[in-house]
Amino acid sequence: MRNTKQRQVVLDILRNTDTHPTADWVYEQARKVLPNISLGTVYRVLGRLQEEGLVVQLDVGSRKSRFDGKPGQHQHIVCERCGRVADVPDVIDHIASERVQNLTGYRVHAHRVEWIGVCPECHNAQP
Repeated sequence: MRNTKQRQVVLDILRNTDTHPTADWVYEQARKVLPNISLGTVYRVLGRLQEEGLVVQLDVGSRKSRFDGKPGQHQHIVCERCGRVADVPDVIDHIASERVQNLTGYRVHAHRVEWIGVCPECHNAQP
């Protein structure tokens, strides 16, 4: 894909946040740099970046997809109250992958684990 200004802005936004934003949030941030960018352009760029493996679209149970600009192997934790998504270091070791291979016969190349809980802000706000 051609390296357009729109593409670079969207990619920079995703790589410089750890909030796993929605396309609408990316659009609002991109408009600060490129006031004439359209929401449709942001969606197209996100789709192309996903096809290229530069971003990952997350399905974390909300109505809107979220995007991760750091596609390397890691896990996510999702707050079941506010929907916040945070990165979790890869805590599942290779022994677990080997065990899954032995049990299933599959060759494991990667794994995806999603943790669900309550974030510190929601927990502290609890009555």
